[in-house]
Amino acid sequence: MSVAMPRTLDEVEDAMKTYVAAEFLAQPFFQTLSAGAWDRQFLQYFAAQYAHYSAHFPRILGAAIAAMEPCDAWWIPLADNLWDEAGRGRPGASHACLYRTFWASVDPSVTGWYEDMSRWPPISSAVRGAVDAFLEFFRSARPLEAMAAVGLGSEFFAGEVMGAIAQGLRHPAYQREGVIDTTFWDVHAQHDEPRHYALCRDVLLDYATEDAWPHLLAIGKEIAHTEANMYRGLFIQSGLAR
Repeated sequence: MSVAMPRTLDEVEDAMKTYVAAEFLAQPFFQTLSAGAWDRQFLQYFAAQYAHYSAHFPRILGAAIAAMEPCDAWWIPLADNLWDEAGRGRPGASHACLYRTFWASVDPSVTGWYEDMSRWPPISSAVRGAVDAFLEFFRSARPLEAMAAVGLGSEFFAGEVMGAIAQGLRHPAYQREGVIDTTFWDVHAQHDEPRHYALCRDVLLDYATEDAWPHLLAIGKEIAHTEANMYRGLFIQSGLAR
């Protein structure tokens, strides 16, 4: 049976919702997290590995900005996102500072060496693959493709995914050695990601033609797939997959 091609952004978003439900929320990483099945070792491993992904995200946004048209309507929405990464200039409010509160609640030793990235555990192949795929895409992406990669391939569903992680981390089984601070995840899920996607969405609506939507949907799925594979890879490395 043939699949109808999307003709509007609303139809693209519906298709992405279905894709994300299957690719992310239904996979064992999220299912075991929400069931309280992770051990402390994997909690700490995940915290360390996502620290790498979060630390690289400003580079990803910078690469996307470099692929934009040289006019305000294209690059300012992504620059606004990047400014959020910097805490909008407020001391101690950067996402790096915010992430430390989460990581330290899982592994208190982090407070002694967080600022020295040379002491972080090595980045895993799962995280490196996701970062490299994002950066490589922007090397040859046209502006609308780059906006779809950030908007549909990340920001559109990031709030839902990060909200699921926050909810899972609040499972009572994970609080036995100290309460886990989910502020980093909650801020993204409840505020930052919906706003970031709204900015990208405006650009997509202004510049995409009807015949472009199938291609932009394919890009959204392609980029989302690389992040979904990151979680799959981390889960396999957890030992819980056996």
